[in-house]
Amino acid sequence: MSSSSFATRPGAVGDPPEHYGNPFGEQRALVEGHSIVELSDRAVITISGPDRLTWLDSLTTQSLSGLVAGESAETLLLNPNGRVEHAMRVLDDAETVWLLVDGSQREALAAWLERMRFMLRVEVADRSNDFMTIGSFGDSLELPVAVSHAIPLVWNDPWAAVSRGGHQYSRHDAHPASSWNYRESLVPIDTDLSAFDAAGSLAFEALRIAAWRPRFSSEVDDRTIPHELDWMRTAVHLNKGCYRGQETVAKVHNLGHPPRRVVMLHLDGSEGALPEPGADVTCGEKVVGTVTASARHFELGPIALAIIKRSVDAAETLAVASDVGEIAAAQEVIVPPDAGAAANVPRLPRLGAVKR
Repeated sequence: MSSSSFATRPGAVGDPPEHYGNPFGEQRALVEGHSIVELSDRAVITISGPDRLTWLDSLTTQSLSGLVAGESAETLLLNPNGRVEHAMRVLDDAETVWLLVDGSQREALAAWLERMRFMLRVEVADRSNDFMTIGSFGDSLELPVAVSHAIPLVWNDPWAAVSRGGHQYSRHDAHPASSWNYRESLVPIDTDLSAFDAAGSLAFEALRIAAWRPRFSSEVDDRTIPHELDWMRTAVHLNKGCYRGQETVAKVHNLGHPPRRVVMLHLDGSEGALPEPGADVTCGEKVVGTVTASARHFELGPIALAIIKRSVDAAETLAVASDVGEIAAAQEVIVPPDAGAAANVPRLPRLGAVKR
């Protein structure tokens, strides 16, 4: 993780800064579009050349071959068993596709893409040292955004709605992401941003959890499939051509159920503690899952995202481990236990069965 240029600001705690002395106030300012958060743990990879979009389309879960210059998307790279290997936020400028990724993916993803070029007309480059990634909400702030081929390098998160070709497992009438107007802007690395108010990483994390927004470096482990995180709504196109892992995506969606499911947990705040990522989630005496992220939200109080077994009753009150002992946790269902099995497949009679 690179050092944050915001770490020397007054009141900054941590590097990169977790907060500047007022975490709840920073959440409000950030979500209302009055401040920015520097995301020093992000990386930038570019793919240029005339085959860039059709090539990336053939490798990943989203339909990208028709991506219009300036349009934002996100896509996943799966392994042959359908498990998530990389997540990419995608922006094209008509000549180059820009991939905004979590910093932990930087070297492995760039190397994998380089190996997969073969004879295609594509060039892969790591541009992480040239840009800062700045997170913000809305469009009221006039950031000094980098421009490439007349396209501002601003990725607008599609999480607010189900993308074309996607599918939402959550059945909430009022999805918390409906007002999610988050964006990530690329700014030249030496840009002075001191004129803009800043929020810390804790503020963004609280807002992300409240919007049920999955992130690669938090919610993904070596078993994750997109269905478990409701990532089908924006990162997977169910009707596009073949790609690695597509068989698993289709089989689970049409005929099966994801083995795990993401939930948001409303935590008992009486002890003033938060569980760490990786903390056990229990139901009675049984460990049924793992906390992936937790935060104190300025309206909802202490909350967390967790990945739990599909079989856990959605009405059960759970508990999570912490430094002060177990914390009671009420589930807010995101992916329901019966998610999947979407195909209307007729049930065939057993051979020899008598028709009545």
